[in-house]
Amino acid sequence: MLANPSFHGGGPACPTGLARFTYSDRYTLSLSSSIGPFRILPKTTLVLPSSPYSFSLSLNLPRKGIIRRSSSARFHLKSSGESEILESETHSNTAQYCQPHSVKIPVGDRHILVETGHMGRQASAAVTVTDGETIVYTSVCLADVPSEPADFFPLSVHYQERFSAAGRTSGGFFKREGRTKDHEVLICRLIDRPLRPTMLKGFYHETQILSWVLSYDGLHSPDSMAVTAAGIAIALSEVPNTKVVAGVRIGLVNDKFIVNPTTKEMEESELDLLLAGTDSAILMIEVAVQGICNEVEALARRCGKPKMLDAIKLPPPELYRHVEEIAGTEFVNVLQIKNKIPRRKAISSLEEKVLTILTETGYVSKDEAFGATEAVPDLFEDEDEDEEVVVDGEVDEGDVHIKPVSRKSTPLLFSEVDVKLVFKEVTSKFLRKRIVEGGKRSDGRAASEIRLIDSRCGLLPRAHGSALFTRGETQSLAVVTLGDKQMAQRIDNLEGADEFKQFYLQYSFPPSCVGEVGRMGAPSRREIGHGMLAERALEPILPSEDDFPYTIRVESTITESNGSSSMASVCGGCLALQDAGVPVKCRIAGIAMGMVLDTAEFGGDGTPLILSDITGSEDASGDMDFKVAGNEDGVTAFQMDVKVGGITLPVMRHALQQARDGRKHILDEMSKCSPPPSEKLSKYAPLIHVMKVKPEKINLIIGSGGKKVKSIIEETGVEAIDTRDDGMVKITAKDLSSLEKSKAIISNLTMVPTVGDIYRNCEIKSVAPYGAFVEIAPGLEGLCHISELSANFLAKTEDAFNVGDRVDVKLIEMNEKGQLRLSHRALLADMHPEKPNLKQRASGLTKESIASEKAPDKVTPKKVVNVQKDGLAEGKTEQSTRKSSSVKQTSPLKGHLGEGNLLKEPKEKIVKRFVKSTKDGASTVKEKPTTSSSEAVSSFGETKSILVDGDAKVR
Repeated sequence: MLANPSFHGGGPACPTGLARFTYSDRYTLSLSSSIGPFRILPKTTLVLPSSPYSFSLSLNLPRKGIIRRSSSARFHLKSSGESEILESETHSNTAQYCQPHSVKIPVGDRHILVETGHMGRQASAAVTVTDGETIVYTSVCLADVPSEPADFFPLSVHYQERFSAAGRTSGGFFKREGRTKDHEVLICRLIDRPLRPTMLKGFYHETQILSWVLSYDGLHSPDSMAVTAAGIAIALSEVPNTKVVAGVRIGLVNDKFIVNPTTKEMEESELDLLLAGTDSAILMIEVAVQGICNEVEALARRCGKPKMLDAIKLPPPELYRHVEEIAGTEFVNVLQIKNKIPRRKAISSLEEKVLTILTETGYVSKDEAFGATEAVPDLFEDEDEDEEVVVDGEVDEGDVHIKPVSRKSTPLLFSEVDVKLVFKEVTSKFLRKRIVEGGKRSDGRAASEIRLIDSRCGLLPRAHGSALFTRGETQSLAVVTLGDKQMAQRIDNLEGADEFKQFYLQYSFPPSCVGEVGRMGAPSRREIGHGMLAERALEPILPSEDDFPYTIRVESTITESNGSSSMASVCGGCLALQDAGVPVKCRIAGIAMGMVLDTAEFGGDGTPLILSDITGSEDASGDMDFKVAGNEDGVTAFQMDVKVGGITLPVMRHALQQARDGRKHILDEMSKCSPPPSEKLSKYAPLIHVMKVKPEKINLIIGSGGKKVKSIIEETGVEAIDTRDDGMVKITAKDLSSLEKSKAIISNLTMVPTVGDIYRNCEIKSVAPYGAFVEIAPGLEGLCHISELSANFLAKTEDAFNVGDRVDVKLIEMNEKGQLRLSHRALLADMHPEKPNLKQRASGLTKESIASEKAPDKVTPKKVVNVQKDGLAEGKTEQSTRKSSSVKQTSPLKGHLGEGNLLKEPKEKIVKRFVKSTKDGASTVKEKPTTSSSEAVSSFGETKSILVDGDAKVR
């Protein structure tokens, strides 16, 4: 609105009875009063009689042929000798609208505080919304000059969560906020979608909504607050709209719906529904939205600015009649073309025909000057400039003087832009009429009919999983990649702790999918939004990380598009996950639903008509875009964009039921996929082994500065070893051999010794007069007293053993300090070596078995250890009639026992040890190890592990 015009007194002394006033604003003012009309140019002086009189003031702004703003006022002039004062009674709208106002609105079990007039007073409107200690600031501004007419409202939304709101800074090199994050893009779309249908047609002033999270308390989510703040700011601004929009989140805890639940409540919630709507919102939660909308409407009546209804420009009504007369018959034929590209070209050709005929008959001119807006230079203020004399007849715009140019009279009626806008509306009208009155859509389908579906899997041999899903003229190529934690997507958020997404879906919509040429670059907001919708639809069917310890990435590239491409991504992504061997809980599908709300206008009975599996033209011309994903039993995700004032509950129920029938049909077609999903891991996918150790043993795996874990990765050739503080260790490798090597090393490092355990092929690290120190595991030594080294008397240790010799020992004692006492003598009487058979020798494998006395009344499993050439011990369980015994795996027997010997040890636990590596130094690794990944506790003898093999068999 117009700010207070700037007048000031002073200057040369005025004759008695006169007053001198200087106007220093940028615009020309027109005044009318009892003493006659006045015209005040910028930076000019006005001398008037000093006796009080009244006059009205209006702003004359010759931009694009319209008066953008006007303001009425009443002034009193009076002289006070040395200086003159101009007083205003009710003159400034700014003074009225910039006064601070606040209101508390009940939402759920608490109130939100809405404030305006404190910040952002130069914006068209600015508000802050507070919930708890979370504060969202939102402003609305609009351009002074309208844009060229278009078939969409020129609205842009920017939402940002500033790290300072939580007392943090960005974790990256650049400490200021960078590009918009994916979840911020989703909130931008959530703000945009409900506001756009409430904007009046014909308003072309570019409008921008800026929203920032200024404070965040960790309990009250800012996303729904941002939607509400934007709706309030629009209601208070000059932007003409029809209804107030508000946003709420709905949770479901203990079968009870909660409005705007806290983050802690959402952890237990079975539902996460973010709704943006008006006071006539859908579903049974309209009370929450109505309460906000009613309070905002009352606030707008108190301090809202008048809407710029005079700026709305609509095409002349008679132009609709002309277009229908010229193209009405051909519209019927063109809309019957089934294929998208030929139909699009035919409609474009028909549009050119209409323009040509109207131009030839004198109704339209392609002269760009007609209907075009006058170019006005950018304006700026310079308060220090001297007064300037402006020649009468000129319009002063600050530093630039624009001489008035008389308009040439023209008999033309319509602009080319108006014709194109009307043509599009008429096309939509004829399409709706064909669907409602004719009962057939453009491709010949009935309202509930689904397009033809074809799908196949495994078309990309080197990908871990792939699927090509085709529905009509919409096609998605879905590819799945499996990896370890290093492939997880890191998210820097306001919570403070880094979040890692183990599953994410990325959607790509290249221009070639619609047969066009376009720019390729960073993903658009539409691509981010569609990808997140498909991701949320697939996430509920994925196995837990305990059952499937992979990071999963799904890429959906749209290779053809004619509507419902996000739902095609759901179908293709599900098939690709199965092809990659991911054990999904069930198969799901997605479908997009449309609607013609007022069928009476197009030859129907007035009942809303629901359309299944809509195409692009039906989306653009319809009243709803309702995307639903799930199976025949339920819904995993949905998103609804309504293009009309509101939808009733019966209409919503009908749409959901019809969507369920459509999903069931799509799932039946997906079951016919040829070739079908392989449902097993690709041979190119990495192997992941998960094991659990004592949490206090994690540091032994990592080593000083990560040296130990790096050396294990370098020595064994695995891709990564991830550890967590709670004892979970995850090993990622390309082949089974390297995985087993690293597994054996880690098992020995984290082994918990138990009295009675036997350790084979252990190295003597040092000798003393009283015995030898034997290393039973890397970094773990025990004392074998000289009396326990041999069955015979030894005068000194060196008589039997030296440093570097290898010996078998048994743990016979462990004191409270953790010191170990070992015995070699205890094993000498029990050694009964046996020779392996020829077949085992030929294959390079040696079998060790543990024999014990037979138990006549009990059958227990027996551990059989296969010793391989590379020094790895592989065990399997068989049934035998013996008492249970515990076996621990290490390296094959060497030394004086001979490699491949079998040992009989009744009633004792036997532990085989992996040969210690000589490489303990730090080395370069492929993946950087961390200490932030793991799981639970057990000793080595009870180590719990998960190995995902080539058949995707999980634990």
